[in-house]
Amino acid sequence: MNMMAKTHEVSGRIKERLVVVGNGMAGIRTVEELLQRDPSRYDITVFGAEPHVNYNRIMLSPVLAGEKTFDQIVLNDRSWYENNNITLFTGEKVETIDRETRTVTSLSGRTVEYDRLLLATGSDPFIIPVPGRDLPGVVTFRDMFDVEAMLKKAADGGKHAVVIGAGLLGLEAANGLAVNGMTVTVIHLMGTVMERQLDEAAGFLLQSELETRGISVITRANTKAILGESHVTGVLLEDGREIPADLVVMAVGIRPGTGLAKSAGLTVERGIVVDDHMVTSDPAILAVGECVQHRGATYGLVAPLWDMARVCADQLTGKFDAAYTGSVTSTKLKVTGIDVFSAGDFSGGKDCEDIVFRDAARGVYKRIIVKEDRIAGAVLYGDTKDGAWYFQMLREAENIASLRDTLIFGQGFGGGASANPKAAVAALSDSAEICGCNGVCKGTITKAIAEKGLTSLDDVRAHTKASASCGSCTGLVEQLLELSLGDDYQAAAAAKPMCKCTHHPHDDVRRLIVAGELKSIPAVMQALEWKTPNGCHSCRPALNYYLLAAWPDEYKDDYQSRFVNERVHANIQKDGTYSVVPRMWGGLTSSKELRAIADVVDKFNIPTVKVTGGQRIDLFGVKKEDLPAVWGDLNAAGMVSGHAYAKGLRTVKTCVGSEWCRFGTQDSTGMGVKLEQMTWGTWTPHKVKLAVSGCPRNCAEATIKDFGVVAVDSGWELYIGGNGGMKVRECDFLTKVETEDEVMEYCGAFIQLYREEARYLDRTAPWVERVGLDYVKQRVVADHEGRKALHARFKFSQVFSQVDPWDERASKGVDAHEFAPLAKVG
Repeated sequence: MNMMAKTHEVSGRIKERLVVVGNGMAGIRTVEELLQRDPSRYDITVFGAEPHVNYNRIMLSPVLAGEKTFDQIVLNDRSWYENNNITLFTGEKVETIDRETRTVTSLSGRTVEYDRLLLATGSDPFIIPVPGRDLPGVVTFRDMFDVEAMLKKAADGGKHAVVIGAGLLGLEAANGLAVNGMTVTVIHLMGTVMERQLDEAAGFLLQSELETRGISVITRANTKAILGESHVTGVLLEDGREIPADLVVMAVGIRPGTGLAKSAGLTVERGIVVDDHMVTSDPAILAVGECVQHRGATYGLVAPLWDMARVCADQLTGKFDAAYTGSVTSTKLKVTGIDVFSAGDFSGGKDCEDIVFRDAARGVYKRIIVKEDRIAGAVLYGDTKDGAWYFQMLREAENIASLRDTLIFGQGFGGGASANPKAAVAALSDSAEICGCNGVCKGTITKAIAEKGLTSLDDVRAHTKASASCGSCTGLVEQLLELSLGDDYQAAAAAKPMCKCTHHPHDDVRRLIVAGELKSIPAVMQALEWKTPNGCHSCRPALNYYLLAAWPDEYKDDYQSRFVNERVHANIQKDGTYSVVPRMWGGLTSSKELRAIADVVDKFNIPTVKVTGGQRIDLFGVKKEDLPAVWGDLNAAGMVSGHAYAKGLRTVKTCVGSEWCRFGTQDSTGMGVKLEQMTWGTWTPHKVKLAVSGCPRNCAEATIKDFGVVAVDSGWELYIGGNGGMKVRECDFLTKVETEDEVMEYCGAFIQLYREEARYLDRTAPWVERVGLDYVKQRVVADHEGRKALHARFKFSQVFSQVDPWDERASKGVDAHEFAPLAKVG
């Protein structure tokens, strides 16, 4: 049959008919690539078995964990299909392919003709063949249906979850279920978690971290049966142990989705067999993605899908010399606060060398496998910032003989990239992958910036999708913008309006508030010609903070312009109750305080009491109407709000220092108490955390705080701009001082500079990166008089901000209406 037999004429041009079976990432990425090459060549029809539009499947774990919504992981909404004249059938699984008539038919009976057919049928989760596998409550983790089932079980009161399989998906599922309040046990057949991506040492560190989050991990465990009659109730192991379960997640692996291809008579082994041109045994049919077997290999990671999609699009647009020769893969774990990177072959062998770095105190482990002076594999845990650099050298088979002695220390060894991160990004080749989630390389981003005139992160996300998914590459993308645009990027970022209510950017609003002596939100909106009379949820909290910072002695905090946690001075939980955290100065407490906490827990039937990472005690499950009474009882024992909800000082973490520790060089606990007493109650652009370590062993983790202090024999080292959250950032060294008074002065000056110049909701880490370490050093270290003036302004503001909100509401009845119980209906 002639290849063009079923073409038809549209708008004066003959078009071929392309049918895509599979609306997932691989199939639609191929369509995107095709549209870039020749947008009018095909009439395109897409069949998707799921009822959804194209979404980012690798971002299902953040949806499960509540970090993203489904809408936020949609890659192409329905308007995209319409704008590109693509016919989309969702919720229609293709049942048969007739290769003679070149038609596909769905389960609903819909038949569509094709000239070229693209199979992107993905993979199917493997279900271990044990008794009980079909019970209600047993799910997999492959699509939104699975995520919705897990979230529903957690919301309906499911308490115990068992995840079978400690691979990438299994651990992400475990973390998401734990975040949703379930008690999670992970069962793994092998001795090491993620053994396909991590060596034993990194696997041990990862397992230990998961266990600190309350996730139990049982390795070398074989599942014998899933228990239950009408619904799953537990899991039975081969050794006789029974683990209770309201939900069982099968995450033991995937198999290429080959059923449709096999029934059509295509060559199928483990996957649909394709050649280097992504063509199957039928020249009219191509295949792409997880369903494919190429040169004997199948792939379950996203990067090879992008490589295949490019070659597939080339073939469909007549570039027949394009060839896919296989992929070297890398892996990142998408679990909040855990940094794991793996690439290549880490099994090693007699012809390989291992270069290993361990820092137990920081939880950092790096292992580079070198073979014949080239990187064969890499495993990074705890510090993954050099992953892209190692992966680039691995993919390009770069000779590393000259770097052998310093390779393990990363690209920034000797002060290069660590002192100037942009230099590291500039050194990457155009083919270096920047965004793993969406397969976007450096050259694609820089070309788009140059050709399309992109000036912001949002622009880059819209045009390339880089940084649009998990966001871990955001810093790299911003550095590429700055490299490409220079000062123009800073100017563009600074000129971005603070919200849709105004054309003024944050920095201008702050400047005009002071210059115009504007001292109320209505005054600001009137003078600066706000578009929306009362502002919005974005600008009102920012204006409230800017006015507080500018006029601490005159401006009255606007209660209604605060987020709910700050309005009620407690953290709202998912069930509508609140958590209360009393302040413990420097982590110190007393029997009187502990008795008061115990009495409050008993009196108000508070269900959960937890020690926090900031060395305090958190009381979970407090009813809103009970908050003032709880605070009153704690106040009676001398305890004040710990401001765990605030855009302000949270904690000052300390170790015991020289008073008790044989390694301590200074009184770190005493120093921490003094800092906390100086800084508590202040409002800042975002939350602020401090820490003081009594010696360089750094037990208080001071070098990942907003302001960190490390004691040494001759005084104190000061660090700034650290962050231990979702995107870990190690502090920058600020200076070394000799006395406690100097520590206090430098701390007050740094926080005041941050208060006066950072944009609302900026943490200190991105602020320091934006203005530059040299600028902060000039203002806080080099400018002696300027530092003292900053510190004086900070102390002045504290006169008006160090008022305990708990006492106001408990004894004085401030904002009492906020805590009144809801009236019962009926």
